[in-house]
Amino acid sequence: MSTSTDTGVAVGRDQDLRLVWDRMRTMVYDDNRRAEVSAAVGLSFVKIKALRRLLIRPMPMRDLAAMLVVDKPYMTQVVDALEERGLVVRTVDERDRRCRIVSLTDEGRATAQRSEEILTRPPAILAQLPDEDLAELTRILAKLPTTGDGEPS
Repeated sequence: MSTSTDTGVAVGRDQDLRLVWDRMRTMVYDDNRRAEVSAAVGLSFVKIKALRRLLIRPMPMRDLAAMLVVDKPYMTQVVDALEERGLVVRTVDERDRRCRIVSLTDEGRATAQRSEEILTRPPAILAQLPDEDLAELTRILAKLPTTGDGEPS
């Protein structure tokens, strides 16, 4: 039985919510994929994010900057560094010669795909769950709405 607070929120439910959130956060943060992927491919995480976005499609630098929520001068620095490593190329947009389109090279695509494999690999702790618990967790999580734009973070 749960008791209510002055706000009308059930104390037991609030405690359960906090416990669930704490466990989920711990599982994600303890499994530090950003450090792992940066070490594996030798790039900062923002450069990895740029490569992952470019897996979707080549795009103008301004669009890439907007997706990564960085300013244009910083995006230029990021793309310069990726270009120096042979991971991307810039071409002039045929429709607007002032615009530069950023595309992955073969090496850039391989690096982005390797990054994707690391970042989307489920945490080892989930593999420890018995099949019936994993099925139950899947059923519960399927009830939650998806968030974000469906593109890599």
